[in-house]
Amino acid sequence: MRMLSILLAGAMLPAALFAQAPQAPHTNLKVGDTAPDFTLPSTGGGTVKLSDFRGKANVVLAFFPAAFTGGCTKEMLAYQAGLGKFEGEETKVFGISADNTPSQAEFAKQLKVAFPLLSDFAKREVIAKYGVLWPDRGLANRSTFVIDEEGKIVHIEEGSGAVDPSGAETACSRLAHKAQ
Repeated sequence: MRMLSILLAGAMLPAALFAQAPQAPHTNLKVGDTAPDFTLPSTGGGTVKLSDFRGKANVVLAFFPAAFTGGCTKEMLAYQAGLGKFEGEETKVFGISADNTPSQAEFAKQLKVAFPLLSDFAKREVIAKYGVLWPDRGLANRSTFVIDEEGKIVHIEEGSGAVDPSGAETACSRLAHKAQ
């Protein structure tokens, strides 16, 4: 009987711990909404202002939790591997995290990432505007937003599925074919 109690307690402990874990934030933005504008420092030098791309290019914003972590490394390497596809679809790719710019620059250098990483370290306002801020952790939930040339959100992907950029690639391909 005692062994059964121990087994039941052992089986219930992970469930209890999981139930207490904070849920990942989910954006309140929807496809069709105007993407919130921002200006953030870039590993490419200077700043990037989202509205500067209106009428010029589609934009992918790949929010990631933290540089130098396994999932974020995999995600940024996947975007780098597919960068030619995005550029062929007249799309600019940006990674965004709450890491400071020097950390992001080293991360990008180590991964040989050719697209800019944007830092929302100072205030985490952009991460909050997009509804992907883990307030108790100060990190972004992994999320991808594809924004068309008019500044409208056309694709959103959140959570572990956002590690793979294929959904964003498909959305950008549709935008390119729509423009023809």
